[in-house]
Amino acid sequence: MTAIKQHDLEQTLQEQIRESVANAQPLQIVGNGSKAFYGNASKGEYLKVSEHSGVIDYDPAELVITLRGGCKLHEVEALLAEQGQMFGFEPPHFSEQASIGGMVASGLCGPRRSYAGGIRDYILGIKILDGRGDILSFGGRVIKNVAGFDVSRFMVGTMGTLGALLEVSLRVIPKFETEQTLVFQHASAEQHIQWINELAGQPLPISASLWHQQQSLVRLSGSEQGVSNAVKKTGGEKATDIWPSLREQSHVFYEGQSHIARISLPPTTQFQLDQDQLIEWGGAQRWLVGDNDYPVLRERLQHFGGSLCVYRGASEAVPAFQPLDELLLALQRNLKSKFDPARIFNRGRFYPGL
Repeated sequence: MTAIKQHDLEQTLQEQIRESVANAQPLQIVGNGSKAFYGNASKGEYLKVSEHSGVIDYDPAELVITLRGGCKLHEVEALLAEQGQMFGFEPPHFSEQASIGGMVASGLCGPRRSYAGGIRDYILGIKILDGRGDILSFGGRVIKNVAGFDVSRFMVGTMGTLGALLEVSLRVIPKFETEQTLVFQHASAEQHIQWINELAGQPLPISASLWHQQQSLVRLSGSEQGVSNAVKKTGGEKATDIWPSLREQSHVFYEGQSHIARISLPPTTQFQLDQDQLIEWGGAQRWLVGDNDYPVLRERLQHFGGSLCVYRGASEAVPAFQPLDELLLALQRNLKSKFDPARIFNRGRFYPGL
């Protein structure tokens, strides 16, 4: 059985937050730094949460695990694997030190996201320390638990700007019997997007897709018989498992790149780009590397209902996330004032001024 360190820092963290509020001292919530590159720069003293660790409850029969935010992601995945289970959203690590708290705060998911759902789809309950130092709990530890506005899911991807995560309950899934990657040739991104969305409309166990340099790759996941039948139906040539390299951005496309941008679009959108790109999620997620005119791209994308995140290499001149319109910005300010009225948590990490 995988051993995960048990260490409860709830009271210590609570005291530090209340002291910071009293002194009007901003705080940066930090774990082990595996996703420190993501988002905008923030200032303040460190609120170190990485040692707040331990499994609170895990019942493999119920497919639910509850654990503290400081648990290391690779240790939790090893624990799940011993029971033939896994996280359905394929979270990236970027480091052996990656934590559950960073996973939830960033909201980042891997190649399986568009076919199996994201972290929000698996979260059942959450416990946080808000900007007053109060402990708030939302949701629970059972799957049928949601009533009213689901704050637990809302906390995913907020970059620690609304609270410090103490505990989270997540639904897990059984590991697949087998997986097979197939490769096809498509000369253009437009051809790939039309093809993969037509393919996704069929009863096939697709769990990931990719287009890069005129090649389309599809991963099939499921039972031995189900995957075998799908391979016969789709054709294509068998290929190696490249999906971990995409999840961790160690694929050759990202090699040596300090500037990486992520484009989000409705999956069937035909959005033309002249530069080299890597397309995932059936067209819903596209990656660019190197120097690009991000403000111009962002303006173009707005006409297609899309957005651009400067995934790596954000700056004051070009912040990480797509600027919000006045209505959405007012909503963000209102939420910040409810959970963190003194605005001490991760100032500016999500959006400038918040």
